Amino acid sequence: LQKILILLQVTLSVVVGKTLMILFPDAMKRYILKMGEKSRMNQNPKFSYENWGPTFFSFKYLLFVLKVKWKRLEDEAYEGHPAPNTPVVTLDGEVRHLLDFMADNRPLILNFGSCT
Repeated sequence: LQKILILLQVTLSVVVGKTLMILFPDAMKRYILKMGEKSRMNQNPKFSYENWGPTFFSFKYLLFVLKVKWKRLEDEAYEGHPAPNTPVVTLDGEVRHLLDFMADNRPLILNFGSCT
C-alpha cells in the first residue's frame, strides 16, 4: 500500500512539474536553479542548467525518484523488529551490507563520527 501511495504522489508531482515546465518555462527554470542551489549542484562549473535542468520531471526522473523512495521504505527501523540490512560503504569504497559485519553471537556496534 505504501508503494502505491508513493507511486501516486510521485507521478502526480512529475505530471504537474512537467505541465508547469511547458506552460511557464522561465519560472520553472528559476525554481529548478533555486533547488540546485540547495543541493549545491550549480556550484560545479562543469554542470550547467542545460545539462541537468531539462531532466527534471522526465520519465527517467520519475523512475529514479520511485526507486529511491521505495528503497527508503526498506531502510526504516522499528523498535522490537529486526534491523534493516542497509547498504554501507567501507573505507576502501566497497559496498557491503550492514549485517555482513555480524559475527557469531556478538552484538554489532555502530559508531558514527567524522574526521576532518
